[in-house]
Amino acid sequence: MSNSISVTEDVSNREGDDGGLPSSGYVARANTSNNSRQQNLEIETLLTRERTPLSVIITSKTATMATPSKQQIQISLENERGSWSSKLDFILSVVGLAIGLGNVWRFPYLCYKNGGGAFLLPYFMTLILAGIPMFFMELALGQMLTIGGLGVFKIAPIFKGIGYAAAVMSCWMNVYYIVILAWAVFYFFMSMRSDVPWRSCNNSWNTENCVNPYARKDLLCWDQMINKSTTKICSLLTGNITASELTDPVKEFWERRALQISSGIEEIGNIRYELAGTLLLVWIVCYFCIWKGVKWTGKVVYFTALFPYVLLTILLIRGITLPGAFEGIKFYVIPNFSKLTESEVWIDAVTQIFFSYGLGLGTLVALGSYNKFTNNVYKDALIVCSVNSSTSMFAGFVIFSVVGFMAHEQQRPISQVAASGPGLAFLVYPSAVLQLPGASLWSCLFFFMLLLIGLDSQFCTMEGFITAIIDEWPQLLRKRKEIFIAVVCVLSYLVGLSCISQGGMYVFQILDSYAVSGYCLLWLIFFECISISWCYGVDRFYDGIKDMIGYYPMVWWKFCWCITTPFICVGVFFFNIVQFTPVKYLDYNYPWWAHAFGIFTAFSSMLYIPGYMVWLWKATPGDTASKIRTIVRIDEDVKSLREKMQQETTKQAEIYSL
Repeated sequence: MSNSISVTEDVSNREGDDGGLPSSGYVARANTSNNSRQQNLEIETLLTRERTPLSVIITSKTATMATPSKQQIQISLENERGSWSSKLDFILSVVGLAIGLGNVWRFPYLCYKNGGGAFLLPYFMTLILAGIPMFFMELALGQMLTIGGLGVFKIAPIFKGIGYAAAVMSCWMNVYYIVILAWAVFYFFMSMRSDVPWRSCNNSWNTENCVNPYARKDLLCWDQMINKSTTKICSLLTGNITASELTDPVKEFWERRALQISSGIEEIGNIRYELAGTLLLVWIVCYFCIWKGVKWTGKVVYFTALFPYVLLTILLIRGITLPGAFEGIKFYVIPNFSKLTESEVWIDAVTQIFFSYGLGLGTLVALGSYNKFTNNVYKDALIVCSVNSSTSMFAGFVIFSVVGFMAHEQQRPISQVAASGPGLAFLVYPSAVLQLPGASLWSCLFFFMLLLIGLDSQFCTMEGFITAIIDEWPQLLRKRKEIFIAVVCVLSYLVGLSCISQGGMYVFQILDSYAVSGYCLLWLIFFECISISWCYGVDRFYDGIKDMIGYYPMVWWKFCWCITTPFICVGVFFFNIVQFTPVKYLDYNYPWWAHAFGIFTAFSSMLYIPGYMVWLWKATPGDTASKIRTIVRIDEDVKSLREKMQQETTKQAEIYSL
């Protein structure tokens, strides 16, 4: 092989900088020949002698070679990782994560159940003592170290198991949470007709005992003594039955048409192909919401985070114009302070705060890591927390205006109508729209709102998991990010099919009660809190926050991180253990092996924390004092740790580029 290279200097664009140092440009052309064919390579060499070291970029039809500087490698890595296009992108993404289905279907019910307006006292106390402090800590931690939920524990290496535990818990969350969105899409499509299909009892899936609850006041019923107790008997065309045996078309549509539910988890049954289709549709939407990184995600949330407020406002305006609406709202807000003496009220406040704010899953860490280092994350955290809690209370007015109307129409007490969770979304509201003109329209709006509220929580949780894994193995996965996300979505979809079989509701309930339960969340948040406040040191963490925002936050957050938040987590965790009762689905009792599977899913995340601690302690050489300085309480402050992490990342990139 022979080579001939000619080099000419291009001085037409030379300019001196402020220091008088010139810049030079060179264009080189090389002709390379061999026995079989000629290859023409065009080599463009830019020699810049300003404040940056020499860089050479060679482009070719057949090869690319580069010897960039460390500074350029660092800039390239930051560009590859991505960042928020604007501050509003970040705020709306965090709002979208924090405002989920729990704000709409759980908070209003907890308010009613736990003393109405009186519930706001334990709610806001927990919010101030634990919710906002942890929300602020997670966002600040991600922004401080510019890395996902696994890498941030370089700040306290022995606690890295928290990152793995959060990743596992996120996987379970991704599998089961999106099933609710698949149900919502199914109801949305079923509502797109002249009338909703759950209005009458004349469908193929209805039973002989089906009677519309709004028509029951016209039934011929009487009291009769049976087994020395008074029982209400009602006369139907098919015969006389007890009032407790009556069913309604809404419930039968949910159980016999949508779910086609089996008799128990032992009978898993066939996959519901309609739900498999809606689940696939939601996963495809979720994939395209995050496949291009946070710059793309930040644009999607402009719609998914804001439009639900439009729909909530429309539903509220319609709700408060209905008869009985204000009775429902009074039931929601009037305080019953006697409830505050019950321990369950305080437990509900803690679990609602932790779940609603998306704590412990590493998602907030990931979203914060895409911020600029100097972003005022303190102010952002307070803004988002205010929006979140305000939305929960606003949604309560929307829901209970409809519940009050429903109780008025059915002539039943509100306490018998109010429900939480899937019961509210797929039983109470579909029943309420039956009495509204244009029932199909209101049904479509409600389920579309559920889809949007849940969707951004879903894909932001996915983003947190993806960020943690890719930041841990960047050289392997970052350039293949789109493929990796696709693989995660496909695997999650396949596992999620177990939740949309005929016995899928029982699987869903197990995952909800064990895999992503309050036990797991409290366990993770406790160790996360003490890893920063006690092991790394709250004073050094405060110094890092000052480096970012330019001033120290109020000392209150130190007190919460060191005392109140760990104490609340431990107290509620052990109280839940003492008060534990096996999960049930309505009147169905799970077999022992179903509970065993549920406990396995819980331990699959929880045991990572102590397991990793034991492994790392044994694997680290040295005596006890040196181990503590190396993996428990490191010597570096935030600035030194950031520099060390950047050097390690750059070194890995240099090795990989070779």
